[in-house]
Amino acid sequence: MNTFGRILRTSVFGASHADCIGVLLDGLPAGLPVANQDFIDDLNRRKGGMQKGTTPRQEADIPLIQSGLFRGHTTGAPLTIIFENKQARPEDYERQRSIPRPGHADWVARQKFGGFEDYRGGGHFSARLTVGIVAAGVIAKKLLHVYDPAIRIQAAVTHIAGLADPDAGLQKAIDAKDSVGGIIECMASHIPPALGEPFWDSAESLIAHAMFAIPAVKGVAFGAGFHAAEMFGSQHNDAILNKEGRTATNHAGGIVGGLTNGNDLVFRIAVKPAASTPQQQTSYNWDTDSQDTFSVKGRHDLCVALRAPVIVEAMTALVLADLMMIAGKLPRIINS
Repeated sequence: MNTFGRILRTSVFGASHADCIGVLLDGLPAGLPVANQDFIDDLNRRKGGMQKGTTPRQEADIPLIQSGLFRGHTTGAPLTIIFENKQARPEDYERQRSIPRPGHADWVARQKFGGFEDYRGGGHFSARLTVGIVAAGVIAKKLLHVYDPAIRIQAAVTHIAGLADPDAGLQKAIDAKDSVGGIIECMASHIPPALGEPFWDSAESLIAHAMFAIPAVKGVAFGAGFHAAEMFGSQHNDAILNKEGRTATNHAGGIVGGLTNGNDLVFRIAVKPAASTPQQQTSYNWDTDSQDTFSVKGRHDLCVALRAPVIVEAMTALVLADLMMIAGKLPRIINS
């Protein structure tokens, strides 16, 4: 439901236009140093209005740590962080309550929750909740660096609107006054081998699970991905070069048998176009029992993929940190 992880458990709460959203991290080791400035870079990468094509909604996104931190170090108790929603405009959504947006969660949320759901800006289904995930990812990255400071997780947009030049893809959206999708590639390096708990909790399974929890993600592919279906086994197999497990190629994307193999972890995700688009659309009207033409109002991204790389990094870090804790590679008390 709203909690993910076995030892390092991440829970999200709040809604897009509620007073706040937040994240709770349980299972953290005690003694990890944490300061507010640790969050600045990653939170800024996620913010709207920081680059062309993103939503003009600009929240301060100052992390307010409520519990689990004392004298600058984690206590071992649950770490709770909230973010205030100061720029909410719920009135933008009152006018379209009768018409569920196609491609969005409006219709299915009503079926599941009987009309009691918070529909403003998608409510609990909103990508606004990912600000808490990014904050949790900052903590997870710090945990990974306790094991090895050389560990790096980096994600970037490689395609927008099908174009390998993201700027050209974004311009295509601006010209069309419509939303577009994109591809994000993530690479994690210096990851130790044998992380993963097959069968159900293989490294691929958990990473894919985490990626699909990110709103708008519609596909995940590791290494050669779908291209592997077109290859011979002799082509796809990654020849092992030495006792450290280094391979000549990396078609497996750093995972074999559901376990990390010590090579770079590489995967890509497909992000669909934002459902809220300036283009005129048609949808069913609950009140009139008819099809209506409408245009979505409010502040939305033309390409949600632009702000997603740091979210992808955060989700990856959370999975890897949890797997390291399961494998006993991280201590319960950190004496820095």
